[in-house]
Amino acid sequence: MKLTEVNTPELQHEFLMLPVRLYSNDPNWIRPLDKDIEEVFDRKKNKYFRHGEAVRWVLTDENGNTAGRVAAFINRKTANTFEQPTGGLGFFECIDDEAAANILFDACRNWLTERGMEAMDGPINFGEKDKWWGLMVDGFHEPTYCMYYHKKYYRKFFEDYGFKTYYEQYNFIMEVTQKLPEKYAEKAARIAQNPGYTCCHIRKKELPRFAEDFRTVYNSAWTKHHNFKGMSSEQAMAIMKMIKPIMEEELMWFAYYKGKPIAFYIMLPEVNQIFRHLNGRFDLFAKLKFLYLRWRGVCRRMFGVAFGIVPEQQGKGVEGYIITHAARKIQPMGKYDTFEMTWIGDFNPKMIAICEDLGARRYRTYITYRKLFDPTKEFRRAPVIR
Repeated sequence: MKLTEVNTPELQHEFLMLPVRLYSNDPNWIRPLDKDIEEVFDRKKNKYFRHGEAVRWVLTDENGNTAGRVAAFINRKTANTFEQPTGGLGFFECIDDEAAANILFDACRNWLTERGMEAMDGPINFGEKDKWWGLMVDGFHEPTYCMYYHKKYYRKFFEDYGFKTYYEQYNFIMEVTQKLPEKYAEKAARIAQNPGYTCCHIRKKELPRFAEDFRTVYNSAWTKHHNFKGMSSEQAMAIMKMIKPIMEEELMWFAYYKGKPIAFYIMLPEVNQIFRHLNGRFDLFAKLKFLYLRWRGVCRRMFGVAFGIVPEQQGKGVEGYIITHAARKIQPMGKYDTFEMTWIGDFNPKMIAICEDLGARRYRTYITYRKLFDPTKEFRRAPVIR
């Protein structure tokens, strides 16, 4: 077999087309937008190239047919914050041939070792954790936007190679019309008795204000996460601008105490329900088709992007307060049937408990693996958030 670095338009095209062939008979696979994959490896569009590097390969068999693909990358901002300097691999796809898979894994390991890494995580993203993160191992339903969908045999490839579970990731799902537990109404009523608490959904006309409120809560609520990096005002505004085209005001909620932001509950339409009809394209015609399908109400699923409460307000019932307010607005709309939540790591038992309390059920499981290059080193799972 022959391993070739992706460095021509033809190889870029083949990198995109391999999964199209691999999953051609799988009705649950949704082809990602080509641009979303290519932007990961575009130095002009992916800010991670400012402090990192990436490479990708395709693997061909003796007949010249593509048998696999993979990418390796280093984020220099986080690589050395672990006990072993750690890089990553991602965008792994392969025929059902373990020898081919090992060639791809070896390529990543060798490339990372040459650059001082002593471990690799995968499959992950050369970017934020809200995209392309983890190996799907259970609940092989349609993937959400910019999340992996995998062959079931990939798990054996990773584990036989020596990857170990760094953490598991769970998606939860529930019906939009599902009645909330009584204790949530009780929490909401108790909080509402204090006039210092207020709650509202976002307003596009005031996007800069809500972007700053989002940043304030995020930077406070996520401080206990491993390798947490604070968010700047510019980053928060960039996020809001990015999601603005699909944003629905009634799906994005903020809670305040004495005028200060204390919590957010961010939901969006699950646009993969529309993108599945675009065959990876997003040219002018595809954009018009997207708008038409959205107008037709093809998207019947909401997606929970983020939920956060500042530490000093946790345990007071704020989660019931903000969730109840959102439900009272969204449920009567009748626009969505199901609500799926972004992945929650097993290192975050508090958020898992909230999902289970709501009556949501586990719908999909991913695993983020880690491979230590020196097998004599002690392997440790991701630390639990207390």
